Amino acid sequence: MNVSVIRGADLVASPWKNGGGITREVAARADAWRVSIAEIDRPGPFSRFDGIDRVLVLLDGAGLTLGEHAVTRVFDTARFAGETPVEARLTDDPVRVFNVMTHRDAAHASVDCWRSPASRIVAAESVLLHCAQGSLDVRVGRTRFTLAKMDTLRIDAARGVDVDVDIQGDGVLLCASLDTRGQS
Repeated sequence: MNVSVIRGADLVASPWKNGGGITREVAARADAWRVSIAEIDRPGPFSRFDGIDRVLVLLDGAGLTLGEHAVTRVFDTARFAGETPVEARLTDDPVRVFNVMTHRDAAHASVDCWRSPASRIVAAESVLLHCAQGSLDVRVGRTRFTLAKMDTLRIDAARGVDVDVDIQGDGVLLCASLDTRGQS
């Protein structure tokens, strides 16, 4: 098992080709999946990604509509195929989203929102624990990690790993479980 902390302050911003926002890559496995934080500052079409399944979670902002998906409250989720034509319409100000993209034939993902302290067993090839709001402490095995907003704890080879999460105040953690096909 490998565990590493990815600090939000260290994520590098890359502008979108269409000028409609920026992306900060959190983690990726080139042949299977990519997780990023995207800032969307204007309405417009999403890029087409054939063979890619997408999960978006609203992190900040008044919300947006993605085709038939209305994501109007913080931590609302939209799931859609990357080849589906999607037009993003902002409710008001710019938004920030947690974005999970998986190659349909190579991987699959689930994203859960944790809002209260818990002890859980995570079982996936890779698990990303993203501090979406507030701050929190995460214990993996005997090691404790403190995460601030936008920080992510990456756990690889997380088959049956005990994770204790101490969420303070209004803290919220997103748990992205990622498996390549044939590995779940």
